[in-house]
Amino acid sequence: MIGLTILGSTGSIGLSTLDVVARHADRYRVVALSANRNVEKLLQQCLDYKPDYAVLADHSRLPELEKRLRDQGLNTRLLSGVAGLEEIATLSEVDYVMAAIVGAAGLLPVMAAARAGKRILLANKEALVVAGPLFMREVEDHGAEVLPIDSEHNAVFQCMPPEFRGGLDRLGVRRILLTASGGPFRTAPREVLESVTPDQACDHPNWEMGRKISVDSASMMNKGLEVIEACWLFHTTPNRIDVVLHPQSVIHSMVEYIDGSVLAQLGNPDMRTPIAHALAWPERIESGAESLDFFTLARLDFEKPSYERFPCLKLAYQAIESGGSAPAVLNAANEVAVAAFLQARIKFTAIPEVIVRTLGLIPLGNPGTLAELLSLDAEARAAAEQIVRQLV
Repeated sequence: MIGLTILGSTGSIGLSTLDVVARHADRYRVVALSANRNVEKLLQQCLDYKPDYAVLADHSRLPELEKRLRDQGLNTRLLSGVAGLEEIATLSEVDYVMAAIVGAAGLLPVMAAARAGKRILLANKEALVVAGPLFMREVEDHGAEVLPIDSEHNAVFQCMPPEFRGGLDRLGVRRILLTASGGPFRTAPREVLESVTPDQACDHPNWEMGRKISVDSASMMNKGLEVIEACWLFHTTPNRIDVVLHPQSVIHSMVEYIDGSVLAQLGNPDMRTPIAHALAWPERIESGAESLDFFTLARLDFEKPSYERFPCLKLAYQAIESGGSAPAVLNAANEVAVAAFLQARIKFTAIPEVIVRTLGLIPLGNPGTLAELLSLDAEARAAAEQIVRQLV
């Protein structure tokens, strides 16, 4: 039995992971689950999977969960906060850690999992966007494994030879092509974007995701962050990564080789596919996703993204090209701006403005420790929040 911790079990990735695990109860054992503050969902998951540990990031709701678990006769050990998350990410009985906590809050437990040499199923962007050099150093120093869960990175992983860590040139790889649906505003007139609502931005045409990630998809910051991640995951540079708009979301990404071959990974837009791949790699297991029906596919379209329509994508490319702390500042400013938009405090089109102004305020450097990175992250968030208040 493979022991599994799921960081962020009540979110969309966590729920999909549990769906796959339930199909293979003879193979995986859920050792630990975590949630931010959703007592109801976490309680039900504890009843269904009977983990040894459960973590609530929100300490104030711990007594409520504890009482309800005891009323149900469960002996699940309860923990809280970052310390609790780090503990369940490093348990000796845990083999795999699903890192699905959205935002910088997921950074510390993922780093802890790397230091503990776990197989990390990485759905948290910040580990690579904010702390790419530090995270990859921990992975290499402690013999951890990183398998990407984002459908695009997982597709690239599937199309890439296993020795890619030695560099793409010797493998004959010319470039990586990350596909993007273009979100709900791919063809919307520019003037419409000034007045879109949070609900409209979260109405993704193909994928069911959390609200923050949905807004990132609408602005294509999500794809920009994926470019940064891909540089670290596949040991390459941004000039070797192209973004291709593909509204059907059937081709999840591609790898082009120097002989002209292009390998693509296709499938229905269902996160259970990359989750099952990462859980079982190098084997294959049933995911629950429907088979792709080629006979009902009407067409596959491809477009070049416009930086004028999607300025956040350009900002992400510029950040990884600048290097150092630029990606961390970009990420922090984006999180603050997206939260403000979801609270209807700023317009959708103000998100890139907040990011640009924050990057202009925070001196860029090369943080050498996680503590320095977290300090920089806090400084960037404070600056971005001040900019938001000026825009309101």
